Amino acid sequence: MSDKRRTLLVVEDDPALQKQMRWAFDQYETVVASNREEAIAQLRRHEPAVVTMDLGLPPAADDVTEGFQLLGEMLALAPDTKVIVLTGQHDRENAVRAVGMGAYDFFAKPFEPDLLLLTIDRAFRLHDLQQDNRRLKVQQGSALSGIITRDAGMLRVCRLIEKVASSGVTVMLLGESGTGKEVLARGVHELSPRRNERFVAINCAAIPENLLESELFGHEKGAFTGAVKQTLGKIEVANKGTLFLDEIGDLPLPLQAKLLRFLQERVIERIGGREEIPVDVRIVCATHQDLKSLIQAGRFREDLYYRLAEIVVEIPALRDRDGDAVLLAHAFAQRFATQNGRGTMSLTDDALMCIETHRWPGNIRELENAIKRAVIMADGSCITSEDIGILPKGEELLESLNLRVVREEAERRAVVRVMARVNGNVARAAEVLGVSRPTLYDLMNRFGLKKEI
Repeated sequence: MSDKRRTLLVVEDDPALQKQMRWAFDQYETVVASNREEAIAQLRRHEPAVVTMDLGLPPAADDVTEGFQLLGEMLALAPDTKVIVLTGQHDRENAVRAVGMGAYDFFAKPFEPDLLLLTIDRAFRLHDLQQDNRRLKVQQGSALSGIITRDAGMLRVCRLIEKVASSGVTVMLLGESGTGKEVLARGVHELSPRRNERFVAINCAAIPENLLESELFGHEKGAFTGAVKQTLGKIEVANKGTLFLDEIGDLPLPLQAKLLRFLQERVIERIGGREEIPVDVRIVCATHQDLKSLIQAGRFREDLYYRLAEIVVEIPALRDRDGDAVLLAHAFAQRFATQNGRGTMSLTDDALMCIETHRWPGNIRELENAIKRAVIMADGSCITSEDIGILPKGEELLESLNLRVVREEAERRAVVRVMARVNGNVARAAEVLGVSRPTLYDLMNRFGLKKEI
């Protein structure tokens, strides 16, 4: 990357020295600041990769208090910025303190411009290298690289997964079938300290009730007819790693009690065994069901719910992820075209319109299967709505693109969300929405919304 015209921020209150540094470092776009307030303003405006700063700043140029306060603020605002601190000739104590706070380097005044320039060049190169490494990590794929999204809600889910992964808390993933719960569960594992151990998944709805206990807890030889050898259960197999319990809402009540005991005691007993076996495993669970409704119906234990729901992550449905259906469709088309030797394939306008307006009750799994089928069935290099199996719905499709309808729906959703957020306080809701109270009442009447939203 060329250094030409890159921004260098110089924090210096001496006008003569400012001029000298502008001249000495003219290969950069040098911006200057004379005090802490100006420096923060320039930092926010230009986002320089490198800063040089004098510790002695107004209002007390002989004191380093203002300088250290500025250094702390800059590193908090822009932690990747390389700050070179300029100190007095014999002020090694403050220089070491500055480096300890996070400054890149220090230089004694008066300085040789050529030597300082070498340090500045090195700081720019280090900054570039760190940025390149960060980009490469993203390109090579993080644990969440399988998630393709631009939706703000889904991005928040990804950030939450990244935050909780490093801890040992039990994570509950809530979302409709096909929204990517197992992908996120694997992300929790891959971003955790357990990443080098096993990730074991079991679908509680896919295994008959009479076999599920053995699958989870294992059994001893002779424990029941057909038990010809000792078999470890999924919990024990996942020792030191992560156990993903998918469709936890389908776990039978007797097994719920046994799972609760394991979560409390962290020991298991195999079927037919008497030995208590300690197991160190992190639990991640998922369901598409409303567990609180199941609790009220007596089909799910409330105490187990609170053991499993230390962190709850709600995954939005594909229809609620603005723009993601088309984004995913393009990615799937490219992937399946490569896998099936179809070369480059594209989606026609009518296919994209149908993808945007379809509700996708099966979410990403349904979309993925539809695009895979379309790639195989398409006659040429273009995928149409007919190939996908979704035909345009004429007036309904045009209605969805009508600006008045779109505007009214957006207004209705905003009013509902804000009224819920402020617990029905009309005055506060009007303030948040930026409208008058009479206007808000008109909107509520138009959308048939009661004040008790």
